[in-house]
Amino acid sequence: MSDRINDRRRRLLGTALAGLSLMELGLGGIAHAQASGTNAGPRAAGFDNLKQIDAGTLSVGYAEAGPQNGPVVILLHGWPYDIHSFAEVAPLLAAAGYRVIVPYLRGYGMTRFLSADTPRNGQQAAIAVDIIALMDALKIDKAILGGFDWGARTVNIIAALWPQRCKAMVSVSGYLIGSQEANRAPLPPKAELAWWYQFYFATERGYAGYEANRHDFNKLIWHTASPKWNFDDATFERSAQSFNNPDHVAVVIHNYRWRLGLVKGEAQYDELEKRLALAPVITVPTITMEGDANGAPHPEPAAYAKKFTGKYAHRNIGGGIGHNLPQEAPKAFADAIADVARL
Repeated sequence: MSDRINDRRRRLLGTALAGLSLMELGLGGIAHAQASGTNAGPRAAGFDNLKQIDAGTLSVGYAEAGPQNGPVVILLHGWPYDIHSFAEVAPLLAAAGYRVIVPYLRGYGMTRFLSADTPRNGQQAAIAVDIIALMDALKIDKAILGGFDWGARTVNIIAALWPQRCKAMVSVSGYLIGSQEANRAPLPPKAELAWWYQFYFATERGYAGYEANRHDFNKLIWHTASPKWNFDDATFERSAQSFNNPDHVAVVIHNYRWRLGLVKGEAQYDELEKRLALAPVITVPTITMEGDANGAPHPEPAAYAKKFTGKYAHRNIGGGIGHNLPQEAPKAFADAIADVARL
């Protein structure tokens, strides 16, 4: 962790455990279920049941819906998104009897580090351990896991390393477990172009630029990653509040620099990363999904199908669906969650 990140972290200590913003607490009521499984234009549904719990190194903010005694589903967002990617998925699942947990990842929304001395680490193993700690804190032994982007990578890791905690899994864009070693290999020029922001974040100019312009930066990513998604300003602004987290920039920058081997992770995760570097197979029942208009870098389904050695199915979702598949096609995602445990 660079001195610059440490300096920022210490300057923000006074606010790290501050009270939640009015925007975070004043979200609209639970979303109405969407009948369509495809991109339906502007929506600004939200959650009205937000909670907080200490789990591992974090105080985790999360939304919850559905009966307490229902089978548990944990849904994980990615960058640059937040829990509202599942604002219309959650009520669909809750109505079907599931207990749905949707946490803010480290560096987003209501989630805060408990200590100023904890590195603002964005490496893949750390985020997965966060979710295991959350399950422990909530006394959840096993859950159906679903996610996209960082969230897909995280549910992949949990399913691979702790299959006893994962009943089944839905993963947008398939198998996303990576390693620093694998990321050293250059890609074809067209593929490298798609990672422009990763290289930007590798520079101090990129750090300063993201810190100063995270709102407009992330809105640009939304447009490029989902070029056919007709989201309105209210939908983006609701999620943009989560980027004001005092640790957001440090966690995001560390995530992308760690992937390129430009910064180190924490030693406590070394053994987990060694196991992940072997690209372990996933044995739990799995449905992978892909939108037909995903503008973000993503592998082809044929490239990862063999990584799933248990019961497995893949679903292509049409209708102009981009990278943020759960928010753009909530019914299709909710259906996959309900179906995967029955594979």
